Amino acid sequence: MTSSASRPLAVIILAAGQGTRMRSSLHKVLHPIAGRSMLLHLLASVEELAPERQVVVVGAGREQVEKAVAGTGAIVAVQEQQLGTGHAVSQAHDALAGFAGDVLILYGDVPLVSAATMRAMLDRLNRGDEPRAVVLGFRPDEAAAYGRIIADGQGIIEKMVEYKDASEAERAVTLCNSGLMAVRSTDLFVLLDQIGNNNAAGEYYLPDIVMLPGGASAVIETEAWEVAGVNSRAELAGVEAVWQARRRADAMRDGVTLVAPETVFFAHDTVLGRDVVVEPNVVFGPGVRVADDVVIHAFSHLEGATIARGADIGPYARLRPGAEIGVKAKVGNFVEIKQAVLGEGAKVNHLSYIGDASVGAGANIGAGTITCNYDGFFKYRTEIGAGAFVGSNSALVAPATIGAGAIVAAGSVVTKPVEADALCLVRPEQIGKTGWAARFRERMAAAKVGK
Repeated sequence: MTSSASRPLAVIILAAGQGTRMRSSLHKVLHPIAGRSMLLHLLASVEELAPERQVVVVGAGREQVEKAVAGTGAIVAVQEQQLGTGHAVSQAHDALAGFAGDVLILYGDVPLVSAATMRAMLDRLNRGDEPRAVVLGFRPDEAAAYGRIIADGQGIIEKMVEYKDASEAERAVTLCNSGLMAVRSTDLFVLLDQIGNNNAAGEYYLPDIVMLPGGASAVIETEAWEVAGVNSRAELAGVEAVWQARRRADAMRDGVTLVAPETVFFAHDTVLGRDVVVEPNVVFGPGVRVADDVVIHAFSHLEGATIARGADIGPYARLRPGAEIGVKAKVGNFVEIKQAVLGEGAKVNHLSYIGDASVGAGANIGAGTITCNYDGFFKYRTEIGAGAFVGSNSALVAPATIGAGAIVAAGSVVTKPVEADALCLVRPEQIGKTGWAARFRERMAAAKVGK
């Protein structure tokens, strides 16, 4: 038996559909699931199989797709006329010139198919009986209008039929055709040349290669969620929900506590350590890494942030790209951190913005403190030393330096460097005028009566 792992692999991803039901100027396959486009989800799974070539077949929107796949190794082929899936696959002919090996045919709007399932298709293709093609089947809760696959007990396909052409007995079959397929390169384009377009739509359908005379094809099965397709915003939301549900289950299995799992949303690359606690209504954008023993309180939003062991975040915290939260540091309610480092044990507890800054270990940032990092043209940094104390409602006008152990008095507007262990007090002396308020009210009341 030949192992699929020893054979070169090419992947063709069909993405030429108009996507009209999405009602969007963005190409359908570029709509995101968990912060990453459907197409890039699929290419990430494909990459696990180390393909020799990857071809994405598009119709309209070539420029968008080319930009999206830049750096992935995939190339774009164009189907100028929409003449069916068989015709779309044939547009990859030139891109696969000289290639000899196995070919996987996938769909850009079917983003959740796993590398393991792809590998299973290739393994079946290269089993000793060497089927002409391997089709990926599934059994949905509602078979509805899917094409049916009639197969024997060994998975050899006896008939594939579209729903509209199926008899009542065939419609009663629950095994459906996902459209995903594995074929040897030496067979693929020869078979495509043999199919016709004698159907109501006048199109060339890829599944027709299965029933051509002269060879048998096989089917393997996967779960319905893995081959869920996206043709509308509602279906996009449905696939997102499936992805999120599975990711939540993975997180809890790996030692994360989700207090209200259905309210937590992950990105495709979220990394969580052990004994992390995530309270309700937390959203992870792309690029978040969380170490062990972190607590993320309710209604926090994190993106592009790194959180060290034992830190405490939120509630209602916002961590933006470049936020680095140190060991046992605290980011409290209504605090925003951007492009800033909090040292070990540092605290920013209330109503503050810390941007383009470094906060030393053990420093305490009082409520309402702002790093004024932008002058309308350029960004500037603020450096706060270890053990410093910044009083409430202070504005640190960058570039600013607060020395280690320094104290900035509440309400200060700091525009000059503060030495280590110094007190910075920037506010006028308090003046009290006895009886002034009462005399003011009397005067204003009399003036009002006079009107």
